[in-house]
Amino acid sequence: MIDRRSMLGAAAAGAGALAAMPLRAQMPGWVQSLPGAQPAVDYLAVAKRQLAMQGRNIPQGDRVGIVDFGLPSSRPRFALVDMVAGRVDMYPVTHGRGSDPQHDGWLKSFSNRVGSLATSRGAYRTSDYYWGANGSSMRLAGLEPDNNNADVRAIVVHGAWYAEPSLIATQGKLGRSEGCFVFGEELLPQILYKLGPGRLLFADKLSVAPPAPPPFEIPAPGTENIIRTHAQQGSLPKTAD
Repeated sequence: MIDRRSMLGAAAAGAGALAAMPLRAQMPGWVQSLPGAQPAVDYLAVAKRQLAMQGRNIPQGDRVGIVDFGLPSSRPRFALVDMVAGRVDMYPVTHGRGSDPQHDGWLKSFSNRVGSLATSRGAYRTSDYYWGANGSSMRLAGLEPDNNNADVRAIVVHGAWYAEPSLIATQGKLGRSEGCFVFGEELLPQILYKLGPGRLLFADKLSVAPPAPPPFEIPAPGTENIIRTHAQQGSLPKTAD
């Protein structure tokens, strides 16, 4: 049986040096340079709104975790919101393999079904720490019909190698979980220490995904030269209305 004070002490030690650093210092240079790496969503406003809705279920309102699954796993999308200081720190986090069957880094759908291996949307209350198959972990209680199977599905916060931010540089995305919120093993102590039990974790698609490119159309036979000639001249023939 792990001693809770010992685990908290270890988490605090691992987080101490990082806790005072600004967001840009916490993230590697290759993350800082990503297009749109700075958040476009007002996560502080989202946190305030969700706390107002779930306040009676959330004993601790000083910090809130917001997961924006409208962003791909190649982007920092877990917003740790300090409600007192108004500070938002962003970290990479995984989604479930059932939500991304193609493994392209984008969450396609949510599911609360047992065995789906998917991520569930909605508000969670962080619960107790424990030591499990993935080491230091934190249980979650689903507060909505969309995630009320979290306990049955063993949806928790934990760490794993496939969530290491360095994978984004080499693979262009993180690995996938079985629905859990998984962080890199070096980041996990900070997340567990700062978020802690009795707080709100809210997950949903908040950012708007970029539109899909239009489908490529093969030119009709005989039009290739026309297109090429007018493209070279800087104009294309007008089409009939």
